[in-house]
Amino acid sequence: QVQLVESGGGLVQAGGSLRLSCAASGLTFSWYAMGWFRQAPGKEREFVIGISRSGTTEAADSVKGRFTISRDNAKNTVYLQMNSLKPEDTAVYDCAAQQALGIPRTYDYRGQGTQVTVSS
Repeated sequence: QVQLVESGGGLVQAGGSLRLSCAASGLTFSWYAMGWFRQAPGKEREFVIGISRSGTTEAADSVKGRFTISRDNAKNTVYLQMNSLKPEDTAVYDCAAQQALGIPRTYDYRGQGTQVTVSS
Protein backbone atom coordinates (compact mmCIF):
# COMPACT_ATOMS: atom_id res chain seq x y z
CA GLN A 1 0.00 0.00 0.00
CA VAL A 2 1.51 3.26 -1.14
CA GLN A 3 1.57 6.04 1.44
CA LEU A 4 2.76 9.60 1.01
CA VAL A 5 2.98 11.73 4.14
CA GLU A 6 3.72 15.44 3.94
CA SER A 7 5.14 17.56 6.72
CA GLY A 8 6.61 21.00 7.24
CA GLY A 9 3.68 23.24 6.47
CA GLY A 10 2.76 26.22 8.61
CA LEU A 11 2.35 29.95 8.82
CA VAL A 12 5.07 32.22 7.47
CA GLN A 13 5.36 35.88 6.64
CA ALA A 14 5.70 37.07 3.08
CA GLY A 15 9.31 36.85 1.97
CA GLY A 16 9.98 33.94 4.27
CA SER A 17 10.85 30.32 3.57
CA LEU A 18 9.48 26.90 4.31
CA ARG A 19 10.67 23.40 3.55
CA LEU A 20 8.14 20.67 2.99
CA SER A 21 8.95 17.00 3.16
CA CYS A 22 7.11 14.02 1.75
CA ALA A 23 7.96 10.58 3.04
CA ALA A 24 6.95 7.71 0.78
CA SER A 25 6.41 4.08 1.64
CA GLY A 26 5.02 1.01 -0.06
CA LEU A 27 6.76 1.67 -3.35
CA THR A 28 10.19 1.43 -4.94
CA PHE A 29 10.84 5.12 -4.58
CA SER A 30 13.62 5.38 -7.14
CA TRP A 31 11.27 4.16 -9.87
CA TYR A 32 8.86 7.05 -9.35
CA ALA A 33 8.66 10.59 -10.54
CA MET A 34 7.53 12.85 -7.72
CA GLY A 35 5.52 16.02 -7.88
CA TRP A 36 4.16 18.73 -5.65
CA PHE A 37 0.71 20.17 -6.22
CA ARG A 38 -1.26 22.84 -4.43
CA GLN A 39 -4.86 23.90 -4.08
CA ALA A 40 -5.87 27.31 -2.86
CA PRO A 41 -9.40 28.00 -1.57
CA GLY A 42 -11.83 28.29 -4.44
CA LYS A 43 -9.24 27.27 -7.01
CA GLU A 44 -8.37 24.10 -8.84
CA ARG A 45 -5.48 21.95 -7.79
CA GLU A 46 -2.39 22.87 -9.79
CA PHE A 47 0.97 21.37 -10.55
CA VAL A 48 3.78 23.24 -8.79
CA ILE A 49 6.99 21.38 -9.40
CA GLY A 50 8.21 17.89 -10.22
CA ILE A 51 11.31 15.76 -10.26
CA SER A 52 11.99 12.79 -12.46
CA ARG A 53 13.59 9.52 -11.50
CA SER A 54 16.91 10.82 -12.82
CA GLY A 55 16.66 14.13 -10.96
CA THR A 56 15.48 16.41 -13.74
CA THR A 57 13.18 19.09 -12.40
CA GLU A 58 10.42 21.23 -13.83
CA ALA A 59 8.52 24.04 -12.16
CA ALA A 60 5.44 26.06 -12.90
CA ASP A 61 6.15 29.59 -14.07
CA SER A 62 4.60 31.01 -10.90
CA VAL A 63 7.29 29.45 -8.70
CA LYS A 64 10.35 29.37 -10.93
CA GLY A 65 13.35 30.87 -9.20
CA ARG A 66 11.68 30.60 -5.78
CA PHE A 67 10.83 26.92 -5.28
CA THR A 68 13.14 23.95 -5.68
CA ILE A 69 12.49 20.25 -5.44
CA SER A 70 14.93 17.54 -4.45
CA ARG A 71 14.81 13.90 -3.58
CA ASP A 72 16.71 11.53 -1.33
CA ASN A 73 16.22 8.01 -2.63
CA ALA A 74 17.98 6.54 0.41
CA LYS A 75 15.32 8.11 2.65
CA ASN A 76 12.37 7.69 0.26
CA THR A 77 11.73 11.37 0.67
CA VAL A 78 11.11 14.32 -1.61
CA TYR A 79 11.53 17.92 -0.47
CA LEU A 80 10.08 21.22 -1.53
CA GLN A 81 12.12 24.27 -0.60
CA MET A 82 10.03 27.40 -0.86
CA ASN A 83 11.73 30.78 -0.70
CA SER A 84 10.50 34.34 -1.17
CA LEU A 85 7.00 33.21 -0.31
CA LYS A 86 4.06 35.34 -1.33
CA PRO A 87 0.50 35.48 0.02
CA GLU A 88 -0.69 33.92 -3.24
CA ASP A 89 1.34 30.81 -2.40
CA THR A 90 -1.14 30.07 0.38
CA ALA A 91 -2.64 26.65 -0.31
CA VAL A 92 -2.75 23.04 0.73
CA TYR A 93 0.31 21.38 -0.74
CA ASP A 94 0.39 17.69 -1.49
CA CYS A 95 2.98 15.42 -2.98
CA ALA A 96 2.29 12.82 -5.60
CA ALA A 97 4.03 9.80 -7.08
CA GLN A 98 3.86 8.28 -10.52
CA GLN A 99 5.89 5.47 -11.99
CA ALA A 100 7.04 7.16 -15.16
CA LEU A 101 9.89 8.50 -17.17
CA GLY A 102 10.12 12.25 -17.25
CA ILE A 103 7.85 14.48 -15.21
CA PRO A 104 4.19 13.67 -15.71
CA ARG A 105 1.22 15.90 -14.92
CA THR A 106 -1.04 13.10 -13.71
CA TYR A 107 -0.15 10.92 -10.77
CA ASP A 108 -1.63 7.73 -9.39
CA TYR A 109 -0.77 8.41 -5.76
CA ARG A 110 -1.05 11.50 -3.63
CA GLY A 111 -0.75 12.42 0.02
CA GLN A 112 -3.24 14.14 2.29
CA GLY A 113 -1.54 17.49 2.04
CA THR A 114 -0.15 20.10 4.38
CA GLN A 115 -1.35 23.67 4.80
CA VAL A 116 0.94 26.55 3.90
CA THR A 117 -0.24 30.02 4.85
CA VAL A 118 1.68 33.13 3.87
CA SER A 119 0.71 36.32 5.66
CA SER A 120 1.22 39.73 4.13
